[in-house]
Amino acid sequence: MKKVVSLFLAAMMLLGLASFASAEQTEFNVLSGISALSGGYDNNPVLNDLQAQAGIKITWDCWSDSLSEVVGTRISGNAASKNPIDAFQACGFSNFDLMRYGAAGTFIDLTPYINPEIMPNLSAILEKHPEIRAAITMNDGKIYGLPAGEQMGTAGIGREKDYSIFSIPQFAMINKAWLDDLGLAVPTTLEELHDVLAAFKENDMSAKYYGNDAGSTIPMSTGFDQWCWGQNVFYAGFGFTNWINDVCMDLTVNADGVVNFVCDDDNYRAAITYFHDWYADGLMDLEMFSQDTNQLIAKVSGGRVGVTTWWEIPEITGPHAADYVYLPILTGPDGASNVTLRTGGATNSGQLSITAQCKDPARLLAFYDLWYQGDIVMQLQYGPIGVWFTGQDEKGMWLSITDEESRAKFNKSSGELKSQNEVAGPKLILSEYYNEYFYMEDRAMDRLADTYDYFFQFVKDFSFYPQDCVFTETELDDIDFYRADFERAVAEYEAKWIKEGGPSDADWEAYKSFLNRCGMSDLLNIYQTVYDRYVAAK
Repeated sequence: MKKVVSLFLAAMMLLGLASFASAEQTEFNVLSGISALSGGYDNNPVLNDLQAQAGIKITWDCWSDSLSEVVGTRISGNAASKNPIDAFQACGFSNFDLMRYGAAGTFIDLTPYINPEIMPNLSAILEKHPEIRAAITMNDGKIYGLPAGEQMGTAGIGREKDYSIFSIPQFAMINKAWLDDLGLAVPTTLEELHDVLAAFKENDMSAKYYGNDAGSTIPMSTGFDQWCWGQNVFYAGFGFTNWINDVCMDLTVNADGVVNFVCDDDNYRAAITYFHDWYADGLMDLEMFSQDTNQLIAKVSGGRVGVTTWWEIPEITGPHAADYVYLPILTGPDGASNVTLRTGGATNSGQLSITAQCKDPARLLAFYDLWYQGDIVMQLQYGPIGVWFTGQDEKGMWLSITDEESRAKFNKSSGELKSQNEVAGPKLILSEYYNEYFYMEDRAMDRLADTYDYFFQFVKDFSFYPQDCVFTETELDDIDFYRADFERAVAEYEAKWIKEGGPSDADWEAYKSFLNRCGMSDLLNIYQTVYDRYVAAK
């Protein structure tokens, strides 16, 4: 049935071309970036089949090394070339590149072509996912690049609502074997965790339970303000978690759409003041501010650490994985408990742009619209049916080749096989595809289930600041001007107060004034303006 639907959409798309094509063109030149392991696209069976369906022929000019230099040369001389490039694919254009080339007339506006007649697949996706349209719409209201991105969300494991696997990057975990040995329950509050950590230290559980050297126990070890291995999840007991995002540190958006930096909020001050006592009592690792991931993993997998944070339990606990369980989101001293959700992976709009030299954009875009079918994009991402996808199960879901099968059949790892066959460009893997076409990796499914079924019960507000917001060049220049000083100030004062004790009233007021001198108010205004524009574009 899925195949019949795909063929019907392709037929309807091709029927709509006659009325829109500006000139008859069936042969196109496309310059594309490729994987270093790829041999190019001339003999790619999936692309050749799609060209046949669309009734076109593409001459591929593929580059791995020196891609940026080649693009710069070709794009500047494209208008005068005897064999102009019709489209640039997988060349990594930023939003600023798209705006610059769009304003100059180098790239055309794709908006008139993204409709049910020419691009039915993409049009249907944008109708269902307005956030994707917002992410590829530049601030002049035009679209100069087709969307690409990989959603890995809870809808992919059958949950009603879709939230990214990155929504809660830190899971806190505790050595339950130590708890059982001491006759203690899994903590539910920060106060209870404090007492448990003290018991771990007092009883030197690393030596007592695993036979390590005396005094080797570290009650809790994390990094400092690190993405999946920081202390930040414990701030939930004060009503927030300041995850480290790809935007400025501590940026959040409230349910009412107001953007905020938590680093000057009173509950932030209360949190860093509270955890100073833990640090001073030796319950938090004294090396938390300097250690790297390898050092943390060595400590935890070596049986020295009672509580830590990571993406998942098995990856950091090593041979002791069975001894650990996840901690709930802990309630703070005033009864607060809330996790700030983090945005998922961003939608990229710089993976396919049509040039002004293309005589028949509609026909070429009809070809690229086929890329937005679920059964096609899975092959473009991983490899063809019969190579990467080995067959279908009783549900009609495609099964992926195992690493052992890949080595036996192709004499290479499954990772190498994917890199060899993957096609770079405008691909959207939606969460729902993992229910309709092919399976997500087992570990990813497990983590999404843990996120949705367990940790989401502690989330009070499901708002987050999206990575997909589109910034103007001026806005990004202003952010770059302030960002480093602002983020450095926040990090340095947070570390200082955890080590030395929280700020006095005078210290706190001086700190807030200093943040504004570092551009906090200006940054907040920019992020609010950009967010409001993003919401309007949706």
